[in-house]
Amino acid sequence: MLYYLFLYLDKFDFPGAGVFQYISFRSAMTVITSLIISMIFGKRIINFLRKKQIGEEIRDLGLEGQMQKKGTPTMGGVIILASIIIPTLLFGDLLNVYVILMLVTTIWLGAIGFIDDYIKTFLKNKQGLAGKFKILGQIGLGLIVGLTLYLSDDVVIRETVVEKQNLTGNEMVEGIDNTDYEEVKSTRDIKCTKTTIPFVKNNEFDYEYLVSFLGKHSQKAAWIVFVIFVILIVTAVSNGANLTDGLDGLATGSSAIIGTTLGILAYLSGNMIYADYLNIMYIPLTGELVVFMSAFIGATIGFLWYNSYPAEVFMGDTGSLSIGGIIAVFAIIIRKELLIPILCGIFFMESLSVVMQVSYFKYTKRKFGVGKRIFLMSPLHHHYQMKGYPEPKIVMRFMIIGILLAVISVVTLKIR
Repeated sequence: MLYYLFLYLDKFDFPGAGVFQYISFRSAMTVITSLIISMIFGKRIINFLRKKQIGEEIRDLGLEGQMQKKGTPTMGGVIILASIIIPTLLFGDLLNVYVILMLVTTIWLGAIGFIDDYIKTFLKNKQGLAGKFKILGQIGLGLIVGLTLYLSDDVVIRETVVEKQNLTGNEMVEGIDNTDYEEVKSTRDIKCTKTTIPFVKNNEFDYEYLVSFLGKHSQKAAWIVFVIFVILIVTAVSNGANLTDGLDGLATGSSAIIGTTLGILAYLSGNMIYADYLNIMYIPLTGELVVFMSAFIGATIGFLWYNSYPAEVFMGDTGSLSIGGIIAVFAIIIRKELLIPILCGIFFMESLSVVMQVSYFKYTKRKFGVGKRIFLMSPLHHHYQMKGYPEPKIVMRFMIIGILLAVISVVTLKIR
């Protein structure tokens, strides 16, 4: 909103209005605004949640210090949502298709998480929203994102094409080419299902390769495959963030690290000069996503102020589902979804530990009659709790690993 106001004022040479044209300035303002909302107004929201006795119901798992968290206000994810949405509305370009998609993602998954938390806290149903409805909501979002990227004319990749231009107009005579050529570079916008493969020299992969056997129908079929991948990625990452949200500050801190990395990648992918220098895919209009991600970073860091050990508030599914979905959709938009297993390695390992634990338990019970476990408890962070590690140490070490994975993700731009 302020973005359009100052663009209008800039036409009349209003002092300072021109700075709103710069993504860097608006991103900085977005971070500041997001931090103010999450840290100052967040405290009021926490007090309101306490007043309404919206506390976390703790299931006794025998973990040290676990029962001390009983009654801690939950549904704090509304702080994160407000800290993302409000600054984006103020400083973002709301006509940008990518910004619209990110806002839809935030509100959509935030609403699903809010319903789940509401059922748990107000209706006193510990099961919350049935898992099938969560999955349906995630599939619905995946369809919206995938189809929008397919149908919108603004979603393109800009490629540089080198052509030889005949300078003399001469033609080849008796096999002798006396024509003077000059290489001319031009650009073209193409709509395709290309994405980026990390650590590969020619690091572009097209989903169309998977269905190339369909011949002339392969291009349309590629979009179907792409939409399916979008659904799987959105579901996996949002659930991965949800599983990671088990220790004070773990999901929040990890998400801030991931968000910072994605913001860097979006800035480079949306800037023609840097994209050309790094020889990476240039995606017009994605530079505006830096403004949105700045709000995300400010929201998670601001929330970490109250969510770090010992937590004064939990984000609940309202926050965890939405931040996971935001990360997934953002990575898909900037064509870095194949980087997710590395960048979101913490989420990935937490989810994998649950799958391994459940699968192995069922297998051994069926084969030997007694279920056995790989880990002392899953998700993975509970395994280390059971081994006696203090909660703050587990969180800090996981975040250090997260920083290392973020650095590796950025390094993929040059190491191929």
